[in-house]
Amino acid sequence: MNPPRIVATDLDGTLLRSDGTVSPRTREALRLARDAGAEIVFVTARPPRSMAPIARRAGALGTAVCSNGAIVYDVTADEIVTMHALDPAAARKVVGALTEALPGIAFAAETGHAVLCQPGYGRSHPGDEAWRRSVPDVCAAGEPIVKLLAWLPEHPLDDLFTAATAAVEGQAEVTHSGVPGLLEISAPGVTKAGTLAAFCDRLGAGPDDVVAFGDMPNDLAVLAYAGAGYAMANSHPMVLRAAGRRTLSNDEDGVAVVLEQLFTR
Repeated sequence: MNPPRIVATDLDGTLLRSDGTVSPRTREALRLARDAGAEIVFVTARPPRSMAPIARRAGALGTAVCSNGAIVYDVTADEIVTMHALDPAAARKVVGALTEALPGIAFAAETGHAVLCQPGYGRSHPGDEAWRRSVPDVCAAGEPIVKLLAWLPEHPLDDLFTAATAAVEGQAEVTHSGVPGLLEISAPGVTKAGTLAAFCDRLGAGPDDVVAFGDMPNDLAVLAYAGAGYAMANSHPMVLRAAGRRTLSNDEDGVAVVLEQLFTR
């Protein structure tokens, strides 16, 4: 493939090493891509608030597709550019369907700025304490739901995903990022891939201009969209089965290996 115009990469399990760092080799490979004129786009389940420190470590301030495609975030300007929230009435139907199908499941919601947690939602993420608020009902909080979080830790994740997808029946997008017991739910049609494609369209770029990297089921559509989509060696089995290309693991700088091949002449 010709040197791509867009480098679209997931973060956790992909660009970041398992300890959350960006290796010097990866930082240098991203610099090579930028110097060749490529746009670096982080495509992640993470919310905007976590992006700036990672972007600085990667040396790649710019654009991030956050919350599984619900938000486009300008990291440099610290500004949400677009947001696609789940309608509260639709969210309530999803909550009802999952509560009936999976007794004991608990819910939280990402708003783009905060995490709203209903009673029973016990999962916490380091660093989120300042943005976490308890509410009786995320659907009645009067804030946008860019990502509904459903948590049932005693269930195997893939089984949980299968049951939830059947229960929701197309009312929303259900996926996961590999966190045990945690499902991530977006508005219908909102995916990492759809938002990335719209971003590329605005730049006059198409799939053949994109190289992408990912490791989890929420990355599958991105890898399928890109002209060259690479699964990390440490990917979920579903991703390894589906992806046509593979690279080394995140701890072996798999993203950097491919970028060096594409951009070193």
